[in-house]
Amino acid sequence: MPLYKQVADLVRDQIERGELKAGDPLPSEATFEKTYEIARTTARRVARDLREQGLVYTIQGEGSYVGSPGTPRSPWKVPIYRKIAAEVAERIQRGEIPPNKPIPGEKVMMRQYGVAKVTARQAVAHLRELGWVFTVPYRGTFVADREKWPINSGS
Repeated sequence: MPLYKQVADLVRDQIERGELKAGDPLPSEATFEKTYEIARTTARRVARDLREQGLVYTIQGEGSYVGSPGTPRSPWKVPIYRKIAAEVAERIQRGEIPPNKPIPGEKVMMRQYGVAKVTARQAVAHLRELGWVFTVPYRGTFVADREKWPINSGS
C-alpha cells in the first residue's frame, strides 16, 4: 500500500474516533512531513486522498478542514496568513526588521511556515494593507517608515 494511503488511513481513523471533528483544521503539510517523516509531495497526496474520500475540504490560502464543503469551521481558527503576518509585524515592532529593510521573501515564508505560495502572498498583502510594509515591483517588500505603521499594532 502506498505511503500516502497509509497516512491517510491513520488520519481517517482519527476522524472516525472523533479526535478530529467536523470543522477542525487538518494538520498542515509541514506537520504531516514532521510527524510521519514523509516528503512534501507525499503530504500533499495525503490531503488530496482525504478530499477524494469526502472527509476534508480545502479553502485556498487557509487550509483544509474536516468535513464537507460548507461545514462550519471551528471558531478559534485564525487563517494561517494572518498568523504569519502577525509574526512578521511583531518582528518589525521588536526592531528585528528595521524600516526600509526587506522582509522575508515568499520562498523563505513557504519553507519556514510550510505554506503554499498563495498563502505567503496573502500574508504580505495583509501586512501591506495594514501599513507595515510596502512593495517595490521586481525589488521586494520592505518595512514601512515607523510613522506609517498601524496605530493599533495588532494585526
